[in-house]
Amino acid sequence: MVDSPTVPRSKTVLKRQRQNQARHARNKSARSSLRTQERKVRTASDADTARTALKAVQRDLDRAAGKGAIHRNKAARKKSRLAKAAAKTG
Repeated sequence: MVDSPTVPRSKTVLKRQRQNQARHARNKSARSSLRTQERKVRTASDADTARTALKAVQRDLDRAAGKGAIHRNKAARKKSRLAKAAAKTG
């Protein structure tokens, strides 16, 4: 938050800034977690591990898209590409 004397500081503005910061942190964490899970699918050594990791990441992609952390088309694209990558494994 910027602490400047020229910026208006109404209660609603301060609350909105707090909400935005909380949402930003939550979304950033969710996206980071998705990247980690995606890496697990792509680096899986055998088909069973890849399938299990794929199932988990697909569920979390849908959840993130539903919450608005990522766009639903991006979630669909990632699910498709990860399924293709998992099929190559094994």
